[in-house]
Amino acid sequence: QVVMNRVADHRYPNTPCEVIHQGPTKPSWKDPKVSFPVRHKCQFSWYCDGKADKITDKKAFTEALRIAYGVATKRLDDQVNGATHYHAYYVKPEWASTKTPTAILGSHLFYRWEKQ
Repeated sequence: QVVMNRVADHRYPNTPCEVIHQGPTKPSWKDPKVSFPVRHKCQFSWYCDGKADKITDKKAFTEALRIAYGVATKRLDDQVNGATHYHAYYVKPEWASTKTPTAILGSHLFYRWEKQ
């Protein structure tokens, strides 16, 4: 939902892929024409954590696909109330004090970057 909320905000790129891929990249050592995200420096840690994207839990993956489809097609309500940012409770990012808290889901806190 955070990705889609960013897509809807003029301050971010216009597609989910562009939002997710936003951040610094570095050229591959094998092929300088290919770039990879800089580890732990992108907008979403799950995109640039360096871990393989191999599906290890088919049931969880199927549920994630169902939820993503519901969010993308607006069939699911925005449970994060317009949040454009989030972090785990044990992380204290500098930007958190400049955003409006909107929700707590599990171990994550969600925030909205108010419109300008």
